[in-house]
Amino acid sequence: MAIIERPTETLVPATATPAYVTPDSGLGVFRRPVQSEGWKSWLFTVDHKKLGIMYGVTAMAFFVIGGIEAMLIRAQLAGPDGTILSADKYNQMFTMHATTMVFLFVMPMAAAFANYMVPLQVGARDVAFPRINAFGFWAFLFGGIFINTSWILGGAADGGWFMYAPNSSVTFSPTNGIDFWVLGLLITGIASQTGAINLIVTALNMRAPGMSLMRMPIFTWMILVVQFLLVFAIPVITVALVLLMFQRQFDATFFSVEFGADPLLWQHLFWIFGHPEVYILVLPAFGIVSEVLPVFSKKPLFGYPFVVFSGAAIGFVGWGVWAHHMFASGLGPVSVAVFSVATMAIAVPTGVKIINWTLTMWGGKLRFTTAMLFSVGLIIQFTIGGLSGVTHSVAPSDTQQTDTYYIVAHFHYVLFGGAILGIFSGLYYWWPKVFGKLLNETLGKGNFWLMIIGMNLTFGPMHIIGLQGQPRRMYRWTEARAGEGFFNLGFWNLVSSIGTLILAIGVLLFFINVWVSHRKGTVASPLDPWDARSLEWLTSNPPKEHNFDRLPTVHALDEVFHRKYEDVGTDGHHEYKQVATTEELLAIEEANADAHIHMPSPSYWPIVLAFSLPILAYGVIYNLVLMVVGAAILVLGMYGWALEPSTAPETDFDQSPPSGGSELEVASHG
Repeated sequence: MAIIERPTETLVPATATPAYVTPDSGLGVFRRPVQSEGWKSWLFTVDHKKLGIMYGVTAMAFFVIGGIEAMLIRAQLAGPDGTILSADKYNQMFTMHATTMVFLFVMPMAAAFANYMVPLQVGARDVAFPRINAFGFWAFLFGGIFINTSWILGGAADGGWFMYAPNSSVTFSPTNGIDFWVLGLLITGIASQTGAINLIVTALNMRAPGMSLMRMPIFTWMILVVQFLLVFAIPVITVALVLLMFQRQFDATFFSVEFGADPLLWQHLFWIFGHPEVYILVLPAFGIVSEVLPVFSKKPLFGYPFVVFSGAAIGFVGWGVWAHHMFASGLGPVSVAVFSVATMAIAVPTGVKIINWTLTMWGGKLRFTTAMLFSVGLIIQFTIGGLSGVTHSVAPSDTQQTDTYYIVAHFHYVLFGGAILGIFSGLYYWWPKVFGKLLNETLGKGNFWLMIIGMNLTFGPMHIIGLQGQPRRMYRWTEARAGEGFFNLGFWNLVSSIGTLILAIGVLLFFINVWVSHRKGTVASPLDPWDARSLEWLTSNPPKEHNFDRLPTVHALDEVFHRKYEDVGTDGHHEYKQVATTEELLAIEEANADAHIHMPSPSYWPIVLAFSLPILAYGVIYNLVLMVVGAAILVLGMYGWALEPSTAPETDFDQSPPSGGSELEVASHG
């Protein structure tokens, strides 16, 4: 397939794109609610784009917190007989590190991309339920803050992110840390559940005319699969958390052996949620990679249907492998055999994706931008993590590896090498779309290489020390143990801790890049700096409040690419000639804008409703009076929400030019 680009001098400069729509554009009336300006426009917003940015900023703040927790863990283990953390604080640190990274960074970061990009990719003006979308963000924020207030209110949770019974009982953890963990995750679970339903309805019901399911971008497809996983997985962990809350707060005996209960009930409930959770974390990154690789390979995604159905297959088979986390618990040979086979089987659809990504690059005109480097890095690093994961399907091997640092190495290659590298690829790819400026490529490539080197130095040695028998939750090791065996545990622990420092410098370079680019960054010119393929690039940078001046009609997969390029090949040979630029396409859309565009009103009731949840949670832990206050706020929020008019007072802009100008203002909402 050849692509013939138009000469550079024929491209329309970015400045030629009109900032406003002229009266001759066909836009009759743009209707917007009367609203606040400044910080209130963010606080009360229901705009999916602003909420996406708020999700992203909050998630990155928690990423920094989780990274600091990880560095304290590695500082404790860098040398023998570490004294930086006590045993109790070490337990709290690894529990909160995992909780922060899983529930407060990767999941909300995927929600950030999903909130911002899914409506744009399907050609919608917003999500299906904008106020519920705002409620989901505030519930996540308040839940995350609630969990972390445990640090200053007696100590954080100390039972591991998996919180196995009976270690999570009051007998073994008498502080309130686990109570904060339980109730905080219930709150963030509400946020995830509401967001999932919202995005499912948006993707299924609000697609642009002509966009069939098999014309949806892969990122939207992967987000859709993830939302279905959330809808079915969150209730399972909710049941487990409620049972644990009643056991700790009201003396229930759901996991108490002395009363005839079985602690394995918790393990089953947790891992029925926990293994689909792995794919909840990595599938959004797979979607990002599937968007980035075709753009920077100058080729369509190889085997689009296979990538779609392999993602769906991962989501389906992921429900049948949870017990490989429990091979050491005495399940019995039949159960072990069944889950061993399922663990092998789930590697197949993942392998299909890797093959399709590789063949997408094969023979392409590769451009190794920072976004592309992170995507290629994901393929390599995730494959390493996947291969170490397949070894867990062999029960004797899994039994030996259980609770050693080999497991830590495996899931960090999967989650860091998969989810986090994918997130950074998406950040560099969509940054000009969201903020209108390009991130610095030199700093970006430094960011990439430091993260890759740091990641492999941090997690690679953990395979070795794990196979040598170092337990994963040992808070200190001695010189005597360091010298055991052929490999020196002291050397590899030190290498791993040094790798953490390099990794942290790489992440710091990203934040420096953001600051430099914000102050002195290059404006994204042309509007489509990557020559991208999907509908979000048929909008301005950043998009207008109503996203599209005219709702697009979709005729093909990669709609924007086919509007820019015409196939002039013959005899089955594809040869694409550029016939338009994104600027020209956008000008056409503006000239034929829809009339009577209406956007939803800002609302403060989502904040009120979400704020009631942590108050109720504090009441469960400390005093029932607080529960009464929280319940009152909850009822007030629901009452106000229900009575809030569906349409607030509006301002109409007619065809008359505003005073002092000759153009029709297109105002924003919220």
